[in-house]
Amino acid sequence: MTFIFTLCILLAISVFFFFNHPKFGRRPSGNRMERIKKLSNYGNGQFQNISNTPDLTDGANLFTVLKDFFFGKSKRNIPSGVIPSQKTDLKNLNPEKDVLVWFGHSSYFMQLSGKTFLVDPVFSNHASPLSFTVNAFKGSNVYSAADMPEIDFLLISHDHWDHLDYDTMLQLRPKVKRIITGLGTGEHFERWNFNMKMIDELNWHESLDLGSGFKIHTVPARHFSGRGFKRNQAIWLAFVLDTPQKRIYVGGDSGYNTFFRQAGDAFGPFDLAILECGQYNKNWKYIHMMPEQTVQAALDLNAKILLPVHWAKFPLALHDWDEPIIRAVAAAEKTGQPIVHPMIGEVLDLNVLDSKNKWWEGID
Repeated sequence: MTFIFTLCILLAISVFFFFNHPKFGRRPSGNRMERIKKLSNYGNGQFQNISNTPDLTDGANLFTVLKDFFFGKSKRNIPSGVIPSQKTDLKNLNPEKDVLVWFGHSSYFMQLSGKTFLVDPVFSNHASPLSFTVNAFKGSNVYSAADMPEIDFLLISHDHWDHLDYDTMLQLRPKVKRIITGLGTGEHFERWNFNMKMIDELNWHESLDLGSGFKIHTVPARHFSGRGFKRNQAIWLAFVLDTPQKRIYVGGDSGYNTFFRQAGDAFGPFDLAILECGQYNKNWKYIHMMPEQTVQAALDLNAKILLPVHWAKFPLALHDWDEPIIRAVAAAEKTGQPIVHPMIGEVLDLNVLDSKNKWWEGID
């Protein structure tokens, strides 16, 4: 009995220290929390979606989801082959060119009118607090923080592990000049000893003038947030990015909703819409879009070109690893929505926006 009691105490202490590691960040407090409590999209102790957004679809429950997760995954959920990629020297790009380089999943670099942007970078080999879970596909994790040039603006859409990585943030800290993120996420950066003067925390429907002809506007998403047990303590959002030459929709994770059409009416047309496409399932269809909905969202936004992201790196759902892009391409062809799908590391010229190579074909 004494042995069991001692073991339980040691286990409890281990769990306590694990969940108090800095990588989990911290919930909002103090003046930040007082600001959050006054918001119309905050109530009952958490941020709220615009429309009713249950975690699970009617008929699904934690048991069925866990059963499917452990026993219902596609045999091709993780590719057996190596994901092809290109390695681009981002530090020596032509500063006159507007380009985008995708790193897999929802991480990408943009150079726009001479300014550099980095979105939701995750350069660790995992998207989880445990390094041996949710590992990147073979060949997909070819970039690191060391490969990044100086970053003028780091954009973080929300605080989930596959969008905000502790180790990546610490490694990037000396290179980043300014961070723009959702309200509440700044608490994590404050715990990680970032200079808070460089961080702008925004709620939905707010704008920033970034100078030199650049502006950024925040728009709603339909999702959730949280790095621990308590959810929705920081807001999730998407960005409308105005540059001297282009307007780009920088989407975060989101289920489909009418706010895409509203953003299209308010800000469109968009030269490029970057939208999530992957990690969906019928059991959580309200918080992630099916590929056909991703294409419809691009149409709602009046986007000249769609770039689907949130796939090709981490196995966070049950579907075939390449199903998202196959379905998105098919839906785009059916509806006439132009689409691009560069491989990881490929330089996408934003003045041309042409990437038709179906590089995923032939990978089991």
